[in-house]
Formats: sequence, C-alpha cells, structure tokens
Amino acid sequence: MKATFGEYIKKLRTDNGLTLTQLAFQLDLDSANLSKIENGKREFDEKRLEKLANAFDLDLEKLKVEYFADQFAKKMYEYNCSPETLIVAEEKVNYLKNKNVKQAEIKF
Repeated sequence: MKATFGEYIKKLRTDNGLTLTQLAFQLDLDSANLSKIENGKREFDEKRLEKLANAFDLDLEKLKVEYFADQFAKKMYEYNCSPETLIVAEEKVNYLKNKNVKQAEIKF
C-alpha cells in the first residue's frame, strides 16, 4: 500500500460510501478526530483496530500489518533510518519469540 494509514481509512470509507460521521460513530470517535486521522494530523489509536476491521469486514491480522507498517515507516522516515533497520527488527522479533517459547517450556 502506498498510502498512510489515515489515507487508507479514508479510501475504505469513501469506497464504501460512508460519511465521516457514520464511520466515526462506528469507531466511537467524533468526526473531527476522524478527519484529522485521515489527513495525517492525528494518529489512529491501535485500540480501535478491531472496530475498524468490523466496520469494513476486514481481516484483523491484515489490518494490523497495514497499521504497524505505517508506524514503523513513519519512525524510520523521521530518524532517517536505513532499510537495514527492518532486517535487524525482524531478527529481534524472532529472538523475542524464541525467548518466550523457551520460558514457557520451563516446568516447576
């Protein structure tokens, strides 16, 4: 996707013929805040991802990919990070997963 998460929400909303007010109601937001999210002036709260998935009958896991990829991209852009950052981050995620699996195997 070549859009910010806010632009992605706006496209979903307009493609489905919803007004700002209609979608804002489903997300438990006011329309002014939703407008700011769509225009990149405010961040979308990850706690509302499930509501957004339900509003458009989207797969929550795929929606998380869009949301967190947007968050990572913004931080990488803000700090002028190289693409290598993503490779190192993936290695760290794998390390954390393995560490948690090993801790779960400990029996008392």
